[in-house]
Order: sequence, then structure tokens, then C-alpha cells
Amino acid sequence: MKKAILLVLVWGLTLTNVFAQWKPAGDKIKTKWAEQVDPLHVLPEYPRPIMERPEWKNLNGLWNYAIVERGSNMPKSFDGQILVPFAVESSLSGVGKTVGKEHELIYQRPFELPSNWKGKQILLHFGAVDWKAEVWVNDIKVGNHTGGYTPFSFDITAALQQKNLLTVRVWDPTDDGYQPVGKQTKNPNGIWYTSVTGIWQTVWLEPVHKVHIDHLRITPDIDAHKLSVGSCISGVVPSDLVEVNVYDGKTLIAEGRSINGEEVSIDMPEDAKLWSPENPFLYTLKIRVKRDGRTLDEVSSYTAMRKYAVGRDENGVVRMQLNNKPLFQYGPLDQGWWPDGLYTAPTDEALKFDIQQTKDFGFNMIRKHVKVEPARWYTHCDRLGIIVWQDMPNGDKGPLWQSHEYFNAVECVRSAESEANYRKEWKEIIDYLYNNPCIGTWVPFNEAWGQFKTPEIVDWTKAYDPSRLVNPASGGNHYHCGDILDLHHYPQPEMYLFDGSRATVLGEFGGIGWAIKDHVWKQDQNWGYIKFNSSKEVTDEYVKYAGMLYDMITRGFSAGVYTQTTDVEIEVNGLMTYDRKIIKMEEDRIRAINQQICKSLR
Repeated sequence: MKKAILLVLVWGLTLTNVFAQWKPAGDKIKTKWAEQVDPLHVLPEYPRPIMERPEWKNLNGLWNYAIVERGSNMPKSFDGQILVPFAVESSLSGVGKTVGKEHELIYQRPFELPSNWKGKQILLHFGAVDWKAEVWVNDIKVGNHTGGYTPFSFDITAALQQKNLLTVRVWDPTDDGYQPVGKQTKNPNGIWYTSVTGIWQTVWLEPVHKVHIDHLRITPDIDAHKLSVGSCISGVVPSDLVEVNVYDGKTLIAEGRSINGEEVSIDMPEDAKLWSPENPFLYTLKIRVKRDGRTLDEVSSYTAMRKYAVGRDENGVVRMQLNNKPLFQYGPLDQGWWPDGLYTAPTDEALKFDIQQTKDFGFNMIRKHVKVEPARWYTHCDRLGIIVWQDMPNGDKGPLWQSHEYFNAVECVRSAESEANYRKEWKEIIDYLYNNPCIGTWVPFNEAWGQFKTPEIVDWTKAYDPSRLVNPASGGNHYHCGDILDLHHYPQPEMYLFDGSRATVLGEFGGIGWAIKDHVWKQDQNWGYIKFNSSKEVTDEYVKYAGMLYDMITRGFSAGVYTQTTDVEIEVNGLMTYDRKIIKMEEDRIRAINQQICKSLR
């Protein structure tokens, strides 16, 4: 313990000099927001808007780090400082180094608690750590977690002292393992990108009462005019009261209560405001736990009255519906990568920018491609009115890919460990995002990437969350299950299969490329499905493809996904450059055709 205290003192003495020396690593292109990153105030916004308390402490900033051999003892000294929460491979981390499966990444930093937190339970939260994290406070192990895309927390109260030292040890085999990795690889090329290891979302502390809300499960029902609020509460006794108030602005419009841990069922007004891309109205929620009339815990949240479904139109074609009406969902493939932060946007303004620009382009949907974002990203979608198709990040190896017919071969056979991990992480992702109104469709698999036991996984997903649609495998392998048949075709749209009992969608098309000098990841190497050399050329091609998609709507397409929001590393087929400094297309022209497509079924 003396060693831990000494480390805290040394760290504190050198802190001012360290902050002055921090700078981004490498010479790759960067966004304009990279210049706004302040090591003293890194991503300072409250990280979990769907369940918010007023008191918290941000632990982002410069930590000590060391890269060590896997399984080795704690290092006697550190390699330097890393800016949390940027992955060690990223420029904004200030490190820019690869870790790999043979090594582990050690983080360490001191912290103190505000004096007014005395007597409270203290929760340590991690937004996401890729992939396996072990955590100590004052040399006392407080927990571990596997899964690179979901938040987790530990009650660290029993380990705390007046001055504290936090240590995190991370192992991430990237694509040498079976775990979900999305587009990460140890050998970046083509559509595969730089690995992301370690802490990549906000780390924070929160004081709570011994009786406190751990999780919420909020479900709207516009047909029955009901809102259900389930909660998981630590330390609750059967007689404790859970109270939920629903507000339209500052006006209380509905309320409900329960005891014995029962779900709160609330009668909503029959003329409740419905959420849609055109009118993304959100109701404010206040949820309290009370005992003998005294409030023990209170959180603020929000929700929307909306419904995702499929149904037949007047011509008998199965369509995707929002609020019981057909809506053609159209948006970009959004991979969520940044040239300076990799998985992590430099600022919250940057995080919101891509969503707002998507809205400005005239789209009404985003397919979040084989990545899961920080909670604030989904809140921005909720507030701006963007429907989200959420992919499960892919992992393990893929089977034979049959994209133009229904699958009739042998699926991927995963090990028992791999399968169990997939199920665990997929459930955690659904639990994490369940309350966000923007989530309209779950996508368990992309193409044949690690696809296994498809009907079983789809049936489980649908049963676990019947309030959303399930797109079994975007691009194949295709099975007769779920709500959607999803085709991929590059570069132009094409309908080569049609399902009369499910919604047929074009889950990927486009990929129109343009490499713009000084705005590319590598000046001498870039890739796109097709490439042009001017804004007019790429816009002309886009409008041509979008017109083809529009003509196919009457034939049965119910949604479309254009590849992609931005360039990513050597891929240059974005609507914007990777650094977000140039919009490649003539915005007024693509907005006009996009709006025509989005309104085609209205």
C-alpha cells in the first residue's frame, strides 16, 4: 500500500508538466475537433443521459500506462501517459502503439472523492473497455468484465481510502480471438481497420444510496396508450415504493406507482405525442424509490411513444412501419470511426456532427455498422429523430456466403466458449440500448461474418425484445426467419430476391469513391467500389443510383442503406472525407432525392 501512495504522490508532482507535454501521436489526418481536446476536460458531458443523476465525477484525462507481456507482474515503472478514453492505438491517446494478443495494457491513476460523498455507496463506471478488463482500487480487486462494447460498473465502497489508486489491466486479442471485433484487425487493409485496445469510453464515479436503481426497462405501447417502466433496484425491500412521473416539458401528464418490485404501468393520454423523424418528441421521466415517504434514490430519464412493426400495404407488400404507418427507411451505413480517435469521437460536438449531417442530407435512418456507440450518440439520435438499425459487431470466422439464394449449406460452427460469449455480449448490447427510442431494428449478423444458428438467435432476439424488428443477417446468409430479408449489392441497387412474407430491404449499396488530396488516410493508397474525381461526378452517380432505388420501391423494397457516411482509413466511398472537413456531394441535390425516397410511402 505504501507503494501505491508513493505512486500517487509522484504522479501528482509531475502532473502539471505532463499536461503541458501531451500531444496527439503520429501524422495522420485529423478532424477540426482534435484541436479542441483538453487533457483537463476530456469528454466532460454526463455519459448516460437515459438514466441521469446530478452528482458524478469524471475520471477521463491522463493516466499512467504500460504495455507488458501477458500474465506478467505489475510493472515497476510506466511507459508514459495515455489520454483516457482514447484507445492506445489512436492519435489522441498520445501513444499510438499496438498491443496485440501477447501483451496486456496497464492503466493507473489516483483519485479522491468529494467530501460531501461521505456515507454514500460509490460506483465506478466504465463506458466500454475492449476487451477483457480487470480492475483494482488500492490493490484490492473490485471486479472484471469481458465485452468491448457495453458499459459495466463496480461498487468500490469497501475498497476506498482517503486517497485512492485505480488500476486497470486489459487484454485484447483483436482478430486473433473469437470475441466481437467489428472491423478491427491487426493487419489493416481494404475494409478492415486499425485495432482498438483498452478504455475507449468515459470512466466515471457516481455516489448512490444503498438503495438505488441499477437499470431501467422502458416500453411504450401506443395501441394500448400505456407506458411500462421496469427497474432493477439494489437493496430494495418489498414495501419500497417505485414512483414514475411523466412530463411534457414541465407539465406532469401521467404517473404510476408500484411495490414489491413490480413493473410500473402508466396510462398515457390517448392523444399522446408520437415520436418520428419529422417530430422526435421525447417525454421526460422522473423515477424515484421511496421508503416511508422518504426518497432514497431518484433518476431522470426520457422516453418516446412510438411503435416499430411490419405490415402489408394496400398492394399486399410487407412494409416496415412506424406508428402503424408505412415508412420507407433510408440512411447511410455509419461505421463510427475517427482518424484521430479511432472508435472515440474527439468531442461530444463531433459525436453529434455525423448524426446532424445525416439528418441534413435528408435521411431518416442510420445503420450502425458492426460497432456500438457511447450512450450519448443514441441520445443524439433520439433527440434529432434518426431511426437506428443496430448491428451486432462480428467476431469469429464465417461460413460459406450465399447472398443470392436462401442458405442451404453448413453454418459457422463456433466453439462452446465462442457461442456463449456471443450470446452474453449480444444480450448486454440489447439491455444497454433497450430504452433508446431510436433503436428500431436489431441486426444479429452481417453477411456471413461469424453467422451461426441463425433461426435460433433470431427467435431469441425477437422473444427478448418483441418491441423491435429483427433483421436476421444483413446481406445473407438468408433464412426464413425474423422480420426482414436484407440484400446487398454494389455499386448500383438491385433486387435479386423478394420475400412476400417479410419486408425486403437493400441493406447495402453504393460505395461511390472520391479520394481528395490531403484529406485521405494514405495519400498513395485508397479504395472504393467505383471512383470519380469531382463533386459533380459523385453526385451525378449518387442521384442515378438513388433514382434506381426509388423506382424499386413499388416493386417491394421497404428500406435502403447507402455506403457510407464518411471515408474510413483507406476506404474513400464516404459522403464526407474521413476528417469531416469536406462534404463530397452537392448537398441540395442529394437532400432532394433522399427526401423523395423517405416520403415515398406516405
